[in-house]
Amino acid sequence: MQTVNYKKMPLNRGDRVLDLGCGEGRHVIASYLEQEVESIGVDLCHGDLITTKEKATPFLEENSERRYFALSAANGLQLPFADNSFDKIICSEVLEHIPDYEGVLAEIDRVLKPNGLFCASVPRFWPEAVCWHFSDAYHENEGGHLRIFLEKQLRRKIEERGFRFYHKHWAHALHSPYWWMQCADWKNKDNNKWIKAYHRLLVWDMMEQPWITRFTEKCLNPVMGKSVVMYFKKAGAA
Repeated sequence: MQTVNYKKMPLNRGDRVLDLGCGEGRHVIASYLEQEVESIGVDLCHGDLITTKEKATPFLEENSERRYFALSAANGLQLPFADNSFDKIICSEVLEHIPDYEGVLAEIDRVLKPNGLFCASVPRFWPEAVCWHFSDAYHENEGGHLRIFLEKQLRRKIEERGFRFYHKHWAHALHSPYWWMQCADWKNKDNNKWIKAYHRLLVWDMMEQPWITRFTEKCLNPVMGKSVVMYFKKAGAA
C-alpha cells in the first residue's frame, strides 16, 4: 500500500532518500525500486526494521554501484545524519504518533538539502474523527495516535520553516470503511465476519490491483480518503 505518488515527488538518479518512520518498509523499499538512489529507512521499532529487511531482501542488488539500501534504528528528534544530507524525505503516517512533532519537522529541515523535496502524510481529519468517535481503544494505546491533524494546521507549521507547498492529494479511501467497521466493533473486531470479508477485499485489491477497485478508490479519495498527502520544496540556500 503506497501513499506517496512519485510522479509528484520524482526521484532522480543518485538521490539520497530518507524514509523517516519507515515502519515495515513500504516507502523505503518502493524508493529503492523506483530509481537508482540511496534509500535509507529509520524507525524506533527494531521489530519493524527486521520485517523491512526481510521484505526488501528479495529485491536488493548485491554489490550494486547503482542502488544502495540501508536501515537504522533512530529517533526522529535526533537523526544521526549531517546537515543538508538528503535530496528527498518521506514522513508518512508518523507525525500523528509523536508528542513533539514540531521537533521532528525541525530535524527534517536540518537534514534536507536546500531545494530538496519533502512529502508528509497524516490521517485526514474527518475519517480519523469517525474512528475516535467510535473507539477510544483505537488511539489510546502505546504508540497510538496522539492528535487529529487539521490539514491547514500541519501545512502552516511546515511552511513556517520556509518550505513551499506545491501539491496535495488524498489516499486510501477504501481503507476508511475498514477502520470505521473495526472501531464500531473494537472488542469483537477479530471475529466479526464482515470485517474479515472486507479485509479480504483490501488484500485482493492490493495484490491484484483490479481496475474496478483502483477506479473506485480514485473517485472516492477526494471525498473519504483516509490520508492527506502533502508535498513541499525546501527553500534554496541564501
